[in-house]
Amino acid sequence: MDTIRVGVIGVGRMGQRHCRVYSNMRKVQLTGICDENQPVGKRIADQYEIPFYASIQELLDHVDAVSLATPTPLHYEHAMQCVERGIHVLIEKPIAETIEQAEVLAKTAEDCGLVVQIGHIERFNPAYIELKNVAETMGILAIDLRRLSAFEGSNKDVDVVLDLMIHDTNLILDLMKEEPVSVTAFGKKVYSQNIDHATALLEFSNGVLATLTASRVTEQKVRMLDITFREAYLDCDLLNKSILVSRSTIGEYLNHNSRGVKYRQESVVERIFIPTYEPLLLQLQHFIDCINLNKTPDVSARDGLNALRLATQIRDLCEARLVQPQVA
Repeated sequence: MDTIRVGVIGVGRMGQRHCRVYSNMRKVQLTGICDENQPVGKRIADQYEIPFYASIQELLDHVDAVSLATPTPLHYEHAMQCVERGIHVLIEKPIAETIEQAEVLAKTAEDCGLVVQIGHIERFNPAYIELKNVAETMGILAIDLRRLSAFEGSNKDVDVVLDLMIHDTNLILDLMKEEPVSVTAFGKKVYSQNIDHATALLEFSNGVLATLTASRVTEQKVRMLDITFREAYLDCDLLNKSILVSRSTIGEYLNHNSRGVKYRQESVVERIFIPTYEPLLLQLQHFIDCINLNKTPDVSARDGLNALRLATQIRDLCEARLVQPQVA
């Protein structure tokens, strides 16, 4: 295809970002949008001078591909409507509300010959991309992922595992290329009826330990991924897009003066260059490229299913071992 006609279903905060990026991409035509909130949908459509469609079926008559940015409970129904009409679809994370729905979507995506990509945007974070380049030749001992936010402004419709930690379940599975052999998790309900703070410990078959922490009870926004290697320590700030690598060095004894033997130890810290690309642009460009090249996306429906399955396992363990807040 010379130009891909793209629509956006759901124009909340994330859907509006998709509209902005698509409207500036080469060989992409933002063709229309659809949203249950018609006043908001019409306002965004007017902003980009494109049609607003009251129903998904109307929109699908005019597009080759869509971004699906509706609430999670609607992902399965809307994604299946797109696939049944032969429309490529990018589904914002998580892939679906339940594992059963995700399994059907993953199987359908593999059988239909269409591009079905899941919007795990951290996979397209330039800092994460460079981290993988650095890590691929070194022996990993342990990984620590922290995703922390303040309660105000967070998504309170779901627990913190399915809202925040699911980003990191996708990242850890991508880094390790296998499922963990052991999972332990604990959580707390602090400000809501859902889990607001959770920590999980994962062990993999090669002995690598991974710790995942997600919280919406901190006043500081943190997006960190740290890796301990046999010969180095990597500190990756996914939010501010920086990577520092501390490498071990060999000390030396000096005996060149009358004051006796001296010992010198120098540490080496490398600052890795991170290109300044917008992750959402990289993600959507990858979606379009996969359509043009007829290839499976790097974040497939199967990847989305696996991330949801691990996140659900962690959430269930947290619920089973729930630590209630102490009452003064």
